[in-house]
Parts: sequence; structure tokens; C-alpha cells
Amino acid sequence: MKRRNILLAGVALAGSHPLTWGQTYPDRPIKILQGFAPGGNADNIARAVSGEMAKGLNQSFVVEAQTGAGGTIASASIARAKPDGYSLLLATGGHAVAGALYNSLPYKTVADFEMISTLTYFPFLIVTSADSKLRSFADLLAAAKKTPDGLSYGTAGIGSTHHLAGELLAKMGKVDLLHVPYRGDAASITAMLANDVSFIIAPPTAVLSNIKAGKLRALATTGLQRWAGLPDLPTVAEQGVAGYDVRSWAGLMAPAGTPRPIVDRLNQEVQKALQVSTVKTRLEEMGGEAKGSAPEEMKAMVASELQKWTQVVADAKIPKQ
Repeated sequence: MKRRNILLAGVALAGSHPLTWGQTYPDRPIKILQGFAPGGNADNIARAVSGEMAKGLNQSFVVEAQTGAGGTIASASIARAKPDGYSLLLATGGHAVAGALYNSLPYKTVADFEMISTLTYFPFLIVTSADSKLRSFADLLAAAKKTPDGLSYGTAGIGSTHHLAGELLAKMGKVDLLHVPYRGDAASITAMLANDVSFIIAPPTAVLSNIKAGKLRALATTGLQRWAGLPDLPTVAEQGVAGYDVRSWAGLMAPAGTPRPIVDRLNQEVQKALQVSTVKTRLEEMGGEAKGSAPEEMKAMVASELQKWTQVVADAKIPKQ
């Protein structure tokens, strides 16, 4: 009799084990926080992917913007959230940049999150005006070597991924570059059209219309492979700076401690969503390539990005914020 009671108790305990959570999850809507303006790339990526995930999970998603401090306010909210799978973060490449740039954050960039999956990667474009004397990326490098105070380049702001991409280019290309920060991509494009700077670094979606209109000229893409939107445009690495690779990314994270069965269920639905043609097309329209990952792969990637940008910030003597 005693043995039977022990066995029944064991069954009851097994039934309450977190492994069963993934079988009943989700039973209510799931919130995704993203740290940038509504209607921007991060917001649109979250909606495109979660809209398809909702079908497989038979549950709706609510995407909310919690803007400010380069996305770190949203990251902090999710780091503090209950680890039950109902509060997720749409993180971008800025998540790792912030970890490198800020003196103190209320969370640990990697350790305070369970990575679910990457969603998309996209490069930046190195662009000049159509009437610039810089006709090629080789011209840009040559001009930089002849400019004592550094060849000027514009970006969306100090500490942006665009900015650090320029600092990494200066380091790896062994040239002097002078960073000119603007308030967002639109302002840097206006400056470029007026030839206030020698070139700018910007995401494809921000500059593609002006490139197609013949107002801007793309000199290189920053990814390791060519960007599908401009397949004839060579990479920086192809044009003399071997190993150069800067891409931003977007991915889903949950608070640390979220049960593995829930992480696995979400990962499974992400992979399915990224195979749907309408989702892939939407991500491509935003300049990205649909690309999922295992949770461990995403964790290794974010840790590697944090290490890379921490070194760039130190080497460039960028003031910590």
C-alpha cells in the first residue's frame, strides 16, 4: 500500500513538472515588446512574424512599442517580466550595441534572457551622392588615406550600429574617418544629398528609393554576402577589407528562466513562420533575409556581437553613455 502511494505521488509530481507547460501553452494572448517607434522596421518585423505564429499557436499576439534609450527600456521590461512565455522581446542588433555602449544597464545583455530564435538579418549600405567624386569603394578608401583629418561620414547618431560600422571600417581598413552624427537616417540622407558629408552608412530601406531615383550611389554593402536587393553591389570584404561583416538582426527573446518546453514551442513556430512565402517577402521588402536559428545559436551570436562592439567602442574611444 505504501509503495502504491509513493508511485501515485510520483505521478502527481510528474504531472506538475514544467515539461507539461509546453503542452498547455499558450492559453492567453502573448505580448511582444519592441523598443522603437510604431510602424518602424522592428514593429513591422514583429507583426509580420507573430501574425503567422498565431496560426500555429492558436493564440493572438499583441505587439507594443516601449520606446526610448535605444531600445533598452523595452529590454529592461522583459528582463524583469515573469518568465512564463507571455512576455517576449523583439530585439535588434542595437541590443548588443547597447550592452557595449552603456556604462550601466538594469539587465545583463545575454544572461538575463532566454533566446528563442533570430528572425532576420540585414546589412547596411555605404552610400554617396550621385554627383560625388567617389565613384567606387576603392575611391573611398583612397580618399580616406589622403584626408588628414579623416573622411567624413554621416549616420543616424552616436552609438548607432551605423556609427560603430564606420568605426570598424576605419580600424579594419586602416584609414581615418570622421563621424558626423545626425538625428536619424532621414537627416543623414538630407545631408548626403547636399554633399555635407563624403558618404553615409544607412539601412537599405532608408536609401533604396533615392538610389533607384539616381540621387544616391551605393558603393558597398556591409554584410559578408551581397544583398539580394542589389545583387550587383559588391561587399566591403570583396573590395579590399577582408573579413569585414556588419549586419543588423532581429530576433525574439524571453526572460531568463522561461521553461525550455515553451522556448522550444516558440522556436518551432518561428521556424514555420519564416518558411511562409508572404512572411519571407515582407521581410525582404524591409531589406532583410529571413533566417531563424536554434536558441543556442542565437545566444552565441548575441554574445559574439557584444564582444565585437565592446572592443570597437574601446578602440574608437567612444564615450560610454
